[in-house]
Amino acid sequence: MKAVFFDFVGTLITKEGENETHQNIIKEVLKRAGREDLDYVEVWEIYEEESSRLFKELAGKSYVKIRDVDTDALKRVAERYGFSIPNDFWEISLEMHARYGKLFPDAFETIKALKELGFHVGIITDSDNDYIGAHLKALGLYDLFDSITTSEDAGFYKPHPRPFLLALERAGVKAEEALYVGDNPSKDCIGAKNVGMMSVLLDQRGQKRESWSNCDFVISKLDEVLEIVKGID
Repeated sequence: MKAVFFDFVGTLITKEGENETHQNIIKEVLKRAGREDLDYVEVWEIYEEESSRLFKELAGKSYVKIRDVDTDALKRVAERYGFSIPNDFWEISLEMHARYGKLFPDAFETIKALKELGFHVGIITDSDNDYIGAHLKALGLYDLFDSITTSEDAGFYKPHPRPFLLALERAGVKAEEALYVGDNPSKDCIGAKNVGMMSVLLDQRGQKRESWSNCDFVISKLDEVLEIVKGID
């Protein structure tokens, strides 16, 4: 085993932090639009439904900018509630992600420990490059990673093989020498296994048991990855 790759949202950063981030994005958008009379939590919930639906349709398909998908989702919500979207919506989004994103408590130490053990540590994520770069820098993680591979780089979304194969190519390792850690059994586990990588599912609350068979390992905390790689070696 020579390399360990991680997904980002839901794996290194918490979904709770993402929810808080997106709520603050909507709050700022409504403030700019002069519609603070609207319940931002209600608007956020509808936005999340629209955004999730659009992203699910992109699984395994050719890359389109996430900023465009997010904007499209927000346009649909804005039309429903009657407010305008500020021209700098994406800049607002990047700022709020940098301000409110939260790492899992053991993320930093796990990454640091893997690097000390001599592993190539990378990210494979469905993301625009400006988003992941700004977010990692705000979290103080950017310089810790040996490689960062996005769907923008690869031209496809997971579970398409291209993001995984590009990451392996950049790391200079074979698929059987790499481990991928993610929180989505179908996109992360199946995508990694289809190219020959070992897969690890982060399932903190055991809510994805019906899909555990798609993954080689299941963990409830990130630092359990250390025991897996030591055991494999």
